[in-house]
Amino acid sequence: MHDKAEGSILYLDGVSVSFDGFRALNNLSLILQKGELRTIIGPNGAGKTTMMDVITGKTKPDHGDVLFDGQVDLRKLDETRIANLGIGRKFQKPTVFEHLTVFENLELALKGERGVWKTLFFTLPSAERDRIEATIIRIGLTGKGAMRAGALSHGQKQWLEIGMLLMQEPAVMLLDEPVAGMTDHETEQTADLILDINRDRSVVVVEHDMEFVRRLGAKVTVLAEGSVLAEGSLDVVQNDQRVIEVYLGR
Repeated sequence: MHDKAEGSILYLDGVSVSFDGFRALNNLSLILQKGELRTIIGPNGAGKTTMMDVITGKTKPDHGDVLFDGQVDLRKLDETRIANLGIGRKFQKPTVFEHLTVFENLELALKGERGVWKTLFFTLPSAERDRIEATIIRIGLTGKGAMRAGALSHGQKQWLEIGMLLMQEPAVMLLDEPVAGMTDHETEQTADLILDINRDRSVVVVEHDMEFVRRLGAKVTVLAEGSVLAEGSLDVVQNDQRVIEVYLGR
């Protein structure tokens, strides 16, 4: 559809969104290449959440192009179809089923629709059981498969939710402040987990924790007033005078 979108997994160009006269996104353009890890930073109200709402179909833009895999027009799809297409989103507050075990949470998240009749007589294939067990290890919850999710620490719940996203096999994962409220050790483990996930899929991380952003070592996009203010390595954007004035200097 667009030559510039070729090779990209997400392509946003000239995207604007207004709410009651307030412009949440203002001619926003962003390109995420396949297999890329990108961190998004910026002050409150910069448009970070609205950007993710647009990508996932929760909010429709007033103007602009929003493409997945270089050609699929996300503006024409609803949230469910976009999720099934391969775009997974994790919100800041973990939303796990606390009364179910870690294993059961991951089982529920398995990609594929099952009707009521199939669910009543459903037996988990050994391959899917193995994948759940492997995911439990991958997200740092080894030995906790039978533990109720409600008994996990805050950080462990965040990992479980990331694991639930992984079960859906998304091509892109959008993570909103994944280390908010975590201990330093949990934060380090989360960085390692995200870097591991990035080996086989594209990842966008919205974050305020600069040390965490540095640990990820990815390209940084700075949003301000609904537009891209600066892009580059963390060192580059931290030394950008405009970024210092609107965000880091506060």
